[in-house]
Amino acid sequence: MSKETFKIFVRNHPELVSKVNNQEMTWQRFYEIYDMYGEDSNVWQSYFTDQVKNTNQKNKDASIQELINMVKKVDLDTVRRGINGLQKAIGIVQDLGIGSNKTQKTETYQPRPMYKYFED
Repeated sequence: MSKETFKIFVRNHPELVSKVNNQEMTWQRFYEIYDMYGEDSNVWQSYFTDQVKNTNQKNKDASIQELINMVKKVDLDTVRRGINGLQKAIGIVQDLGIGSNKTQKTETYQPRPMYKYFED
């Protein structure tokens, strides 16, 4: 593994920086782990879990708040008109589908028997 790929890995996982800043680990030790196990090893989970849990909780809280704000901004009249238009369109499509099925059933082809002539 090269140092450049390790640097990219560290940029994608800023929680490693906080571990070094808190003097819990050194860059040399992180690089050795990276070199031995690679990026996708379960070894990294112990370094990522605390930071990831906090980040995930913050993201969930932010997502819920964004959802609430979106719901507050919804104009119910516009939604109602959109649903009514959609219902009308579905009704038209159903009417077209039912009408075409009826014509297909009544206009079925019935072949003449081979032994009959036109004069019969």
